[in-house]
Amino acid sequence: MIKANNPSLQSWLKVPRNSDFPIQNIPFGIFKPKNRTTPRVGTRIGNYVIDLAVIADKGYFKDAGISSNEVFHQPVLNDFISLGKLVWQPVRDQISAMFDKQNEEIWNTEDFKEDVLYDVKEVEMLLPVRITDYTDFYSSIEHATNVGTMFRDPDNALLPNWRHLPVGYHGRASSIVASGANIHRPVGQTKSNDDASPVLEATRQLDFELEMAFVVGKTTELGDRVPLSRAEEHIFGLVLFNDLSARDIQKWEYVPLGPFLAKNFGSVVSPWIVTLDALEPFRVDGPPQEPKVLPYLQFSGAMNFDVNLEVLIETNDFPAHTVCLSNFKYMYWNIFQQLAHHTINGCNINVGDMYASGTLSGPQPEQYGSMLELSWRGTRPLTMPDGTQRKFINDNDTIILRAHAEKDGVRIGFGESRTTILPAKPL
Repeated sequence: MIKANNPSLQSWLKVPRNSDFPIQNIPFGIFKPKNRTTPRVGTRIGNYVIDLAVIADKGYFKDAGISSNEVFHQPVLNDFISLGKLVWQPVRDQISAMFDKQNEEIWNTEDFKEDVLYDVKEVEMLLPVRITDYTDFYSSIEHATNVGTMFRDPDNALLPNWRHLPVGYHGRASSIVASGANIHRPVGQTKSNDDASPVLEATRQLDFELEMAFVVGKTTELGDRVPLSRAEEHIFGLVLFNDLSARDIQKWEYVPLGPFLAKNFGSVVSPWIVTLDALEPFRVDGPPQEPKVLPYLQFSGAMNFDVNLEVLIETNDFPAHTVCLSNFKYMYWNIFQQLAHHTINGCNINVGDMYASGTLSGPQPEQYGSMLELSWRGTRPLTMPDGTQRKFINDNDTIILRAHAEKDGVRIGFGESRTTILPAKPL
């Protein structure tokens, strides 16, 4: 067992009931305190953000393989992540030991607590990594089947390649933002079936996509492959990922090269990266893969994660209202297969690269991970608490994604990915 994952551990910090951040989580993120001008690396327990830069300066990570404290003073996690799994784990273990309820020495040291602890309301959370590349997969068989049914032949909803490889495309990294950033409704070309020619307008079919994304933890050289058996060494952790989409723009533009303006106007991630180590207790088997995949994609053991997912819509007229409850365990192509496939051709990867799952829909209608599916292309509008209806997302709607795993009395959560859709900027 990883020491920091011990379900019996308790922290001397107060952790509210059903918190996403017990002492067993210890995620990593970048925060900026209100009383400091420079961002730095932190972790979180309960409603406290913990300054790892100050802890490093006090010498607590000397035995964890950290040669320079500067990695904790950076505005992104890339330098820390690049130290590798042999450092990530002892750092988590050290933090766990320091904030264990049994550690009376630190518990009773007021100066220490004053130097390193911040109320979560007193900090600004930033994008956790410098993302040089971003890939979006299409790994939920339920989502792919739903979309294929709506737009093609229901009897042949999946294209011939879908069960043989993790379908994906390269997206835009520059427009990935941290939770709390608001996104303007995008403008692009649309064309209805009745129109003779396209028009330039704000999208009328703005949608969320409930996704998770993994963060690359190890760089490779051009020409190298990451075999599935070693993929875990190259994955640091996971975040929530809202891949906003403009369905009407996408419909007109996506043939022959795929989504473009419909996808690159904004994606919103949760600010805390939950490590694979923290998620280790929640491994489960994924869906059976038939027909048998090629040898480089074959695996044994539990490669999926049992993580509950939720999407809510909130406005000034009603509080957060749940519209979707799904689970990460339904993903047909797991994250390790995704990375193995991505590099089988020798594509090099970099620390901080982000790989999104694609929309995570479950088998039941209430588990569909997009408005496209929930409203079934607008034919079954959702009724909100104030009586209004939604086929897609309205201006001033706030979209909230949440996720947590729970087992043996331990709940490991991701916090939120939250964004408000603002009206389109004038042309």
